[in-house]
Amino acid sequence: MAGQSVSNSKGLEQRSVVSSFIFHFPNELSQSDNPLVALFKRSQKVNTYKHLLAPISGTISRTDPNALSAAWRELFEETGLDSNKLTFSRAGQPYTFTDESVHREWTIHPFAFQLKGTAIGSRRDSAISIDWEHEGWEWFDPSHVLRDDGFEEKGVPHLRESLRRLWLEGEVGVNEKAGRVFRAGLERLKGDRESGSHELTGIALGVFREFLVQMRPAMEEQNRGGTWWEVIQMAAWHIVKNGRESMGAATLNALLAILEEMEEVWRLDSNADWKLERMLTIIDHHLKGRTSRAGLLKETFASYVRENFLSTTNGQKRDKLTILTLSASSTIRDSIVESFASLDINTLELRVLESRPLFEGMSIASSILSNFKAQCKNTPIKNKKLHVNIYTDASSAIAAANVDIVLLGADRISRSKGVSNKTGSLPVVLSAKHVAPNAKIVVLSELEKVNGENGLIDDEKHEDNDPHEILKSWHNDGVKGIKVIEEAFASTVRKESCNYELGVRNVYFEWIPLALVDAFVSGEGVLSDARILEKARQQEELARRYFDGIPVRY
Repeated sequence: MAGQSVSNSKGLEQRSVVSSFIFHFPNELSQSDNPLVALFKRSQKVNTYKHLLAPISGTISRTDPNALSAAWRELFEETGLDSNKLTFSRAGQPYTFTDESVHREWTIHPFAFQLKGTAIGSRRDSAISIDWEHEGWEWFDPSHVLRDDGFEEKGVPHLRESLRRLWLEGEVGVNEKAGRVFRAGLERLKGDRESGSHELTGIALGVFREFLVQMRPAMEEQNRGGTWWEVIQMAAWHIVKNGRESMGAATLNALLAILEEMEEVWRLDSNADWKLERMLTIIDHHLKGRTSRAGLLKETFASYVRENFLSTTNGQKRDKLTILTLSASSTIRDSIVESFASLDINTLELRVLESRPLFEGMSIASSILSNFKAQCKNTPIKNKKLHVNIYTDASSAIAAANVDIVLLGADRISRSKGVSNKTGSLPVVLSAKHVAPNAKIVVLSELEKVNGENGLIDDEKHEDNDPHEILKSWHNDGVKGIKVIEEAFASTVRKESCNYELGVRNVYFEWIPLALVDAFVSGEGVLSDARILEKARQQEELARRYFDGIPVRY
């Protein structure tokens, strides 16, 4: 499909295209074995690169919402494959090259998809049906493609570069354990639906550290070259982009800070063992520092409450504080409990929204209650009272009446979009502005949650999660009509419905505009707009330094 075309300063037509690689794991459940990748031989009927091997490619159209949508469209048009037969696996870092033989400058957006099912059958697997753009296809070992220089002649230009940017496992050479550790780490991050962004960042740094350990032999071999360092940079990029992107701002900032320190070590003229130990020490230092910063944040929040809610002009002591929150942020959980213990106030009323579909609100209420019960016999908790009320998400306006603080976490902070937090946060804020205009909207967040405009984390992207999380809740509750809904949804997914579609959207996060937030409380104090802007610019600079400069090798 034709897309928007412009010319660069050399008169070359500029095209942005997707390159989608279809992978198959012989053992899909464990993913312990190396996969195969499908390459397609372009036909005589296409305009460029006839009879050469390629992934499924196509121009990003004006009507495509984004590059990934274009990839799904091209896959269906050229192979008949859709989300019933494929799962999205990874994105690769885009890159640009020129090919004057076809008078074009190409910007390539690589994507990896995984074929569902455990049996590939024959080489011309019936799961894939090619159209007129291809004259055949075969399964290949991706590591073999990356190491075989013959593919420079067999494939379209930079075929191996596109694959390299997706299949980092091929870059680690014979060190298969490093590849397995990396792949398992990405799957762990991608599938984590319980950890908050602070906890998830700690897990991500642990994955990066273990990958570094496994890359030691390659470091010794390439101590004088740059390839090892490029692989490390690419691993960091993948951990952010292909782990849990919607919660990746903290991980991105943490990894950029680590890379900046590691680079100084990498440039030194020392042996591989010493360098690796220094780099691992850097990561360990950052992991330890995360714990101490969490403690500072709790202290800052307690100070904020004292200054804004417990100080009175007439000398009358305040007896009660009312806080409304939702979701299951570990930062909020710990800050509420420890701040209440340190504040000169007798009663805390905590109102919590249930936070469907996983009911994280109930989880945080349970955790706070358990913590309080364990401490209630000890000073200074023993003379205090905690009242917890759990509300349905739909009753956010009722829950917001007469509250002092609406307390929110942040999965990321964008200077243009606002605060990204669990869906339901914006209705709570808007409700509070209406029914409790004196309430303060407070976001507890470290500076590492700030996301700059570097293009790595897409602030426009919505994280659509498994609709069955919602359907399961309705089914378990015996909601009237659930059987009709389940059948209609299944028919829509299988594309069997003749004239209707039923969608069930399970969006986890939404944006709260910055103008609606009264205070950003962090371990560094109450953050100003200028400090948030400074952090965003710092991230943009470091992201360009460590990710934009990765060269095209094939």
